[in-house]
Amino acid sequence: MPKILIVGAGIAGDTLAVLLGRAGWSVTVVEIAPALRTGGQTVDLRGGSREVLDRLGLLGAALDVLVPQRGIAWIDARGRRLAEMPVDAFGGQGLVSEEELLRTDLARLLHGAAVDAGVHYTFADTVDELRDVDAGVSVRFRSGNTEAFDVVVGADGAHSHVRALRFGPEADFRRPLGLAHAWYTLAEKPSTPSLNGWALDHNAPGRRLVSARPGLPGHQQIGLTFAADELPARTDHQARIALLEREFAGMSWRTREFLDAARTAPDFALDTFDQVHMPTWFNGRVVLLGDAAWCASPLSGLGTALGLHGAAALADALGDGSSLGNDRARSEILANYEQTMRPRVVAAQKLIPGRVDMIAPKGKIGIRLNALIMRVAQWRILQLLVAKVSGGRGHTTEQGQLVK
Repeated sequence: MPKILIVGAGIAGDTLAVLLGRAGWSVTVVEIAPALRTGGQTVDLRGGSREVLDRLGLLGAALDVLVPQRGIAWIDARGRRLAEMPVDAFGGQGLVSEEELLRTDLARLLHGAAVDAGVHYTFADTVDELRDVDAGVSVRFRSGNTEAFDVVVGADGAHSHVRALRFGPEADFRRPLGLAHAWYTLAEKPSTPSLNGWALDHNAPGRRLVSARPGLPGHQQIGLTFAADELPARTDHQARIALLEREFAGMSWRTREFLDAARTAPDFALDTFDQVHMPTWFNGRVVLLGDAAWCASPLSGLGTALGLHGAAALADALGDGSSLGNDRARSEILANYEQTMRPRVVAAQKLIPGRVDMIAPKGKIGIRLNALIMRVAQWRILQLLVAKVSGGRGHTTEQGQLVK
C-alpha cells in the first residue's frame, strides 16, 4: 500500500485525500491548525467545481447547503445603490451565483468523506524537515516524530512551508497584487441591518472597500480590502487590528461595526492578494498542489475550482502508486499532472484588465466610473464584449459563459 503525506487540510488537500484514500493509498494529512479551519468566502459551484464534486459524490450535499443570494450591489456611504448585478445577470453567469456555499461547509463535507475513506489526520503539527532516502521521503515533524512516505504533497496554501523547505523562499515565487483583505464572520444582533440576500460593497477613496455578504442564518460574512503588499506578523493579532483601524479610520456606512466585530471574530483572517508563479511544481517525490503551487489570488474567483481540479489531476496521475519506485516513471507521472493543470492555471492567473481597480478604485471618480461600468456591462448589446474580454483568462466555462 503506497503511503502519501498531504500537508494542509484545505480544499485541495482534502480532495486529494478522498480520492487516494478510496483508491487504496495509505493517506496521512497533517494540518498546523488545531482543528479543521472555519471561515473563508463563499465557493462558486459553477463550471468545473461541479464536475469534481459530482465525481466525489458530494454535489448533492453541497447543493443542500447553498447560501441564498439575490445578487451584488455597490452602495454609497448612506447605503444608497449605485449599481447592482442580480444573480440572473449574464444568464446566471455574473459575479454572484445562485449556487454558492460557504467554504466552511465545503471543507466539512470533504473532511467527512476523507475520514470515511480511511484517511488519518494529525492536527496542530506540520513538517520541519524533508530528506530523500531510498524508501522515499523521510519527514521530521515539528512534534519530533519521523516517518517515511512514498510521496509528500504540499497543499499548505500560498505561504507554503513545504515549498520553502524544498523549492526556496517565498519571495522567489510571490507576486503581490497591491491589495490586502480581511475576512471573518459577524453574528447578527437585533439591530443589525438585514442584507436581504444581497452582497453589498461600499468603496471609499484610497482603494478601500468594506463588504457584507450573506452567510449562515443569523450571520454575515465581512470583508475589508485595502492597499498593501506587506502585513504585520500573523501571530500579532493586535497589530493587525490596529492596521485595520488606521486604514479604515473615518470611513462611513457600517465600517465601525465591522471593525469592532473583527476584534473578537473567531475566524478572523488577514492576508495580501498575491499570485504564486513557479517554473515547476515537483522536485523528486515532493509535489505542490493548490495555492502552494499556483495561487491565482482571490481576485481570480477561481481558487477553489483550481484546487479541486488540481487534486483530481494529481490523483489521476498517481493512480495506484505502482510506478513510484522508478525514478523516470515517477517524474513522468508528476510531469503529466503539471502538463494537465498548467494551461488552466495560466489562464486563471491572467486577470481581467483593470481587476484591481474594479475591486478597489483609487478615487471618487474611479468609484463612480466602476459603478457605471457595472450597470452598462449588463446591457445586452455589450454582454458579448464582456464575455470576450473575460475569455481566455479562466473566467469562462466550457460553454463560453462569463463566470467569476
